[in-house]
Amino acid sequence: MGFPLYIAKRYLFSKSSTNAVNIITAVSIFLIVIVTAVLVVVLSGFSGIKEFNLSITSVIDPDLKILPEQGKTFVFDANQEASLKKITGIDQYTLVIEERAYLEFKGKTHLAFMKGVDERYTRVNPVDTTVQWGQWPEVGEPAFAIGSGVARNLSLGIGDYRNLMTILVPKPGKGLSTDPTQDFNSSKAVASGIFEAGEISQDHIFGNIDFVGKLLDYPADRISSIDLKLSPTADENQIRQAVAGLFKDPMLIKNRIQLNDALHKMLNTENLMLYFVCTLILIIALFSFVGSMIINILDKKRNIKTLSDLGASLKEIRMTFFLQGALIIVIGGVIGMLIGLLIAYLQQTFSLKMITATLPWPMKVEVGNLLIIYLLILALGLIASRLAASRINQRMIDNL
Repeated sequence: MGFPLYIAKRYLFSKSSTNAVNIITAVSIFLIVIVTAVLVVVLSGFSGIKEFNLSITSVIDPDLKILPEQGKTFVFDANQEASLKKITGIDQYTLVIEERAYLEFKGKTHLAFMKGVDERYTRVNPVDTTVQWGQWPEVGEPAFAIGSGVARNLSLGIGDYRNLMTILVPKPGKGLSTDPTQDFNSSKAVASGIFEAGEISQDHIFGNIDFVGKLLDYPADRISSIDLKLSPTADENQIRQAVAGLFKDPMLIKNRIQLNDALHKMLNTENLMLYFVCTLILIIALFSFVGSMIINILDKKRNIKTLSDLGASLKEIRMTFFLQGALIIVIGGVIGMLIGLLIAYLQQTFSLKMITATLPWPMKVEVGNLLIIYLLILALGLIASRLAASRINQRMIDNL
């Protein structure tokens, strides 16, 4: 190994007497560096987008959510609430009422997803941190925090007590009466704040649970769901079992991933497809590398003959050019990764690429991605080097 490695290092840093060979070799090395850098930037960019999408859902999706298996609501009395407080591992909990509602303001209407929440809600789901204008509704006030899309569709401002928003919800019961005006409960409310949190900004509004419950004619102990925030050391499975024991009827207990199952499947599928595309790009780039290695071997025919005359075996000669290719791959991969990391750092620090006027393209460098990229380049590069070195055979040496 010592002799082939020594010769390989000499060949790596020595120039060919033919200028065209030097150019071809330089181009192949340049491609390896650029492709590696591009892979780092692309995968870091996708990881950033993935984290950004999941961070948006995390503002309204708790660690665990308790839902009825059948129907839209369930009864949660004071005894059950006292038992829930005693379960070890639950840091915070909040009660929620959810229902569709028609909003009307100055002749404009909008179908919204209304949530009535208690004073603990923002300790479990920090959606109040996304309020851009105004403030989160105070307890007991007939007020709502509305999404920016809702405010835009209704042309609704905040704190306009002279022009209140009308909220209509279907009355509980079956069927429709002969007078459609009797089929809905309605109430007036003011917009206390406007939040901006991705897709939920298009149709979500948040108000006080007492106000929403009264609007829907719900008794005080009827709710739609319970959101739980777990302590960092909590055992999710144990908490699931303890929570399930509080209810006579079967309940659904979903974590954040299960609540966004479709989103996670889509992101994982996209991530897998991105790996396949990146692998294809790398294979195409390595075709150029194999070609440059073969040209380099042909250019060094006299050197190969000299090595053979000095007693080097066919295996040692092949190993020499294999190691030369391996060194190019290792060095080119490292340089490419450093360039990719530099670009990712510059994007994170200086926001060079913007998605919108106020939103820079998010970047997240993951060690797992870096390992995958480098191992992929190393594996495919070594295969390419082996293929190029295998072009040297005894017949070729004898004919030199």
